[in-house]
Amino acid sequence: MEKFSYKKSADILALSASFTDFTYKKHCHEEYALGVTLRGIQQYNLDGSFQSSHKNGVMLFNPEQSHDGNSYGKEGIDYVMLYIKPDLFLEVLGKKEWVRFTSPIVYDDKLAQCICSLNHAIQNGKEESLCSDLLLTLVDLVSHTEIDTGIRKNNKLVKKAKEMMFCSIENVLKLDDLCKEFELSKYQFIREFKTHTGISPYQFFLNCKVEHAKQSIEKNKDVYSAVAECGFVDLTHLNRHFKSMFGITAYEYMSQLH
Repeated sequence: MEKFSYKKSADILALSASFTDFTYKKHCHEEYALGVTLRGIQQYNLDGSFQSSHKNGVMLFNPEQSHDGNSYGKEGIDYVMLYIKPDLFLEVLGKKEWVRFTSPIVYDDKLAQCICSLNHAIQNGKEESLCSDLLLTLVDLVSHTEIDTGIRKNNKLVKKAKEMMFCSIENVLKLDDLCKEFELSKYQFIREFKTHTGISPYQFFLNCKVEHAKQSIEKNKDVYSAVAECGFVDLTHLNRHFKSMFGITAYEYMSQLH
């Protein structure tokens, strides 16, 4: 049985999930993601490192950090997640420079409870002022975990390649154009990109298309508009990739946000 419930408040997306056999394909999110495993054991590869989150484990993901995900054993897992826009997270944290979590999983009861409380408030449509108070408490608790406040390092090739991809979301990935730009062979470029991001150019580009489709759905409440804007063949094509990242179809996601 698969259950994925999404609700949104301002720039925070809350997910409550429960499943047994479902598996997330490798992907990444634009937001900071903080979650708690409520039941079972959640396993995933994070930037090539294998992780296991047991009950009450707090999972911390940085923006654009590639990962997959599945449950260990037939009993399945229950968990909650919060996806927080980077600008909002840094504003509340009182930082201007890039911040990264250095510990992917921590066991902190207060932090876990605060994540669950904010998730519950958003899922149940509580007033935004309450959600803001809980977010402030949450970020304060997170600041006491291991975080790196150094300047974000971004390979120039990767940065330029991402910019080119962002500008052509509605098209197919033109790998030859990217290789020509950097005077590299196809396999040299793929290897260089994957070394710095943990994900292939194709996977990253597809991830961007799905993420932009999600944002379009949130803004326009129209799945077919998202299909056209982001260059998917049809709704079935979008749904297949959307579900591999979010557990539900694009239409189901739109319906939950109403």
